[in-house]
This record gives sequence, C-alpha cells and structure tokens, in this order.
Amino acid sequence: MAARETAEPFDIVVVGAGASGAVIAARASEDPRRRVLLVDAGPDYPDTSTTPFDLVNSHNNSYTAHDWGFSHQPTAAGRGAPFPRGRVTGGSTAVNTTIALRGMPEDYDGWAARGNPEWAWERVLPAFRRLERDLDYGNAPYHGDAGPISIRRYRDDELTLVHQAFLEASRELGYPDCPDANDPASWGVGPHPMNKIGRLRISTAIGYLAAARARPNLTVQGDTTVRRVLIANGRATGVEVERGGTVETIAARLVVLSAGSIQSPTILMRSGIGKRAELEAYGIEVVRELPGVGSNLSDHPALAVLCRVKDPSILDADQPIVQTILRYTAPGSEYRNDLQIEAFSFSPRPGPLNCFALAAVLERVEGVGVLRLQSADPHVPPLIEQRFCEDDRDTKRLAACFRDTIAFTQTRAYRELIAEVLFPAPARSLSDDSVRDLLQRLSASGFHPSGTARMGPEGDPDAVTDQYGNVHGVPGLAVADASVMPTVPSANTNLTCIMIGEMVGEWLRTTPARYGL
Repeated sequence: MAARETAEPFDIVVVGAGASGAVIAARASEDPRRRVLLVDAGPDYPDTSTTPFDLVNSHNNSYTAHDWGFSHQPTAAGRGAPFPRGRVTGGSTAVNTTIALRGMPEDYDGWAARGNPEWAWERVLPAFRRLERDLDYGNAPYHGDAGPISIRRYRDDELTLVHQAFLEASRELGYPDCPDANDPASWGVGPHPMNKIGRLRISTAIGYLAAARARPNLTVQGDTTVRRVLIANGRATGVEVERGGTVETIAARLVVLSAGSIQSPTILMRSGIGKRAELEAYGIEVVRELPGVGSNLSDHPALAVLCRVKDPSILDADQPIVQTILRYTAPGSEYRNDLQIEAFSFSPRPGPLNCFALAAVLERVEGVGVLRLQSADPHVPPLIEQRFCEDDRDTKRLAACFRDTIAFTQTRAYRELIAEVLFPAPARSLSDDSVRDLLQRLSASGFHPSGTARMGPEGDPDAVTDQYGNVHGVPGLAVADASVMPTVPSANTNLTCIMIGEMVGEWLRTTPARYGL
C-alpha cells in the first residue's frame, strides 16, 4: 500500500515507549528546542485514572491483555512456550512483576572492558540514583531519593506465609540476611526491592511520561506499528508506520529504536540491516551488513520446584506473587551473585490453587541464543531461540542452584507448609546426568532477553552500535534498550533498561552532536 508522508520532520522519533524509550523521550524533551515523537504499537493510557486494572495491579503480571503474543524455544529439546512482552505505553514495565533489582557492579565494568567505557559501574551509578526514589534507603550514597521511579521493600508483617517461610528457611540453611539487595556489596536473603506503591505499578508511563506529557514539544502516539526505518543515501531519514490501517512515513533527524530486544533487531532487519544471507532470503535489500543483529541473545534460564501445600487456604491469587529474593554465588564461580532463588506465593498453573513454587535462576550466563526473521511482513513475529544449558558452564551452575532450591523443601520452615513436592518427583534421581537432562529439556526463561544488537567498538565484528547506541555505518539511527547490552546483567533487566534510557536521554539532551543533532 502507498505510504502517506507527514509534514515537518521531528528532531527525534523514539520507537517504543517502554523501559528505555519512555525515559529517553522524557529526558530528551526537557530541551524545549527539540521536537520529540514517541510512538508505540500498543495503546496509550494518558490518564492514570482510566488505566486498565491489569496494568495497575502490581501484585501479578499482566499476561495477555497487553501482550505481543510471541512464542519462544527455550531449549533445543524442550517445547515452545509463550514469551510475554508488554504491548502498551510503558512496555514491559507496565505488565511485569515490578522487581527493581540492579545488576552487580562487575556486570557494567564487564561491558566497559569490551570497549564501552561509558558503561563502567562508576559511570552508570549516577543514572541508577537519578531514576529512583528509594523509600527505604534513599539516604545511602548508592541510592537516590528524588527520582521518578518509587522503590520500596515489603516489611516482614506484609509477607505471605510462603515468603515468611522462605526467609526462615534461608536462615536455617545458613544464608545471611540482606535487607537491601541493591547494596552493591550485598548478598543473601531479604525483601525484593520493587517499583510499586501499594498495588500501583510504577511503570515508566507513570513515572516518566505522566509529567512529561505537558510539554508542547513532546508527542506520544500509541497504536502505531513501525514497519521499518527509512534510509536514504545510507542515512536514516524517518520511519514507515502503520496506524489504523494506513501506512505513513514520519520524517526525523534522528530515529532511536527502543522497541526492546525482540522488536528492535527485527525492525533493523526489516530495514535492511543485519546478516546479508538472511535479509536476501526474504527479499530485503541490504543497506548495511551487520552480522550481530539478532545474534548474542542473552537471557536467564530457570527451573522451578513445585510444592503442594497442606492447607490451600494459605494461598490467594490476589496475593503479591513475588516478595523476597536470595542472591548468592555458585561454588567456584568467578561471578559474584550469579545465582538466585525466588519464592512464588502461588503457582499460576491451571487447576486448583494448592501449590507454590521455588525457582532456581542462573543470573550470569555464558551461552547465547539467536533471534531470526520468519518473514519480511511486520505482522509476523520473529523466531526466538534461547538455547539454554547448551553451554556446560551454565548447566553446572544452574544444576547446583536447583539442588540448593530442593534443599529448601527439606527445612523445618517449609516442612510445616508442604504436603508433597510434585516436581521433581521425590523418587527421581538427582544425579548429574538426571539433573542435566531436566535442565536441557525444561529450563524456562526469566523473560529478560538482551544483547540482540549489542554495543561495541566498530572493529568488533559482532557489534551493532557504538557505546552511545549509534548504529555502525548508519548515521541518524540509534538503538537504546536491552538489545545493546553486551551481556544480560545479574538481575532482572527492569532497572537496567531504565538506566539505559537515563544514560542515552541525558546524552541526547546535553551532547546532541554525538547523534548528529
């Protein structure tokens, strides 16, 4: 269909109003001289009083009402499964569990060591402090007390019985208390830091956009699908979008892709940027060959222990699903806090509400997967393959975490609650081969995809952007979201993605020449 062109170019078009994109649009529009357009494929709810309950309700995720409907293949031997991603202003921050956990300082220093010195821990810490309003530890030197994202932790008297028992069981097993999991030196068990106030989920749509919408130089436009980036003479000149069945072109001096680590690389590929053979297979003209697009998919593999309770009345689907966290280091590991164990107040599986789960999670991964196009059609989702536990280094550490998780079920604190362990079956062997088989068949995703357009110096053959997010060889085009992470951090990606938005948003505001503005 023919594309209709809009009028005067915007200075900046940000594609994707999620964890990074909403922040970038808000920060960049602080300069009144910049005309900024923020577009998202999902609906926009500018008035929090009319925001649907599934987006307000931080006690549990929104699973379907505002979802892209993606599926993925977590392991080669396992079955495909849904892969939830937020399709709404606020992105996945509007539908997630509100876990506000930072990565370890070593994660970001590792990014810097790969040729991205702007992302060293000492450089990103001010952005972490700037984004948060920590209601518990705001006076600590590594925290912020005036940012747009409110963060708090559940008090002991607010914990469900499952989480009270989790703390008691952790102490019984010898893990230390950790009142603030975002203390850079900390490890152990304690309440999860969460970006919520009461039941209200403090997404980037609420934390950042609610105030920024009053600016006349910022336009927020929902229900707008970006088909591709327009590139003329090697330079990005705008985007082709579909809205209400009509295809339009929007001109821009700079296009920033912040559509997430699934959508940003697929938009790049549909725009002719990626692996030559894959693009040509779908009839896409190659504009810039960058083999790293869609490669290096980094995520957190997990496997849960399922427990049936003696008294189902202690479980309630309206309880907060997550409240506590244990972070610790695998035996012999070079990576600090590379393992997590989390309790879930109840299991969301179909059937009677009579189970809770304890999840073993590998937070620092070596193995990577791949994301590929299935079609040049923007309405056809990509193929997502994590390839979990194909790297023996990952399998060994996650196996240790899984055994540690099973040990929780044998503590006094949990024996009082648990009628039986349903998975793994108590009669099942927990030999190395048996556990390896379980992990290679059943490992599930933490839904923290990263690295699919990773940053790095121009000499790095797999790098897609420089450390500021500029796409190598394509002026006027940047990527700023989880795609650019060289590795997934040792934590849920929620806060790190917001931090990326803070970093790039500030660069756009204070040093626009880096982006050709």
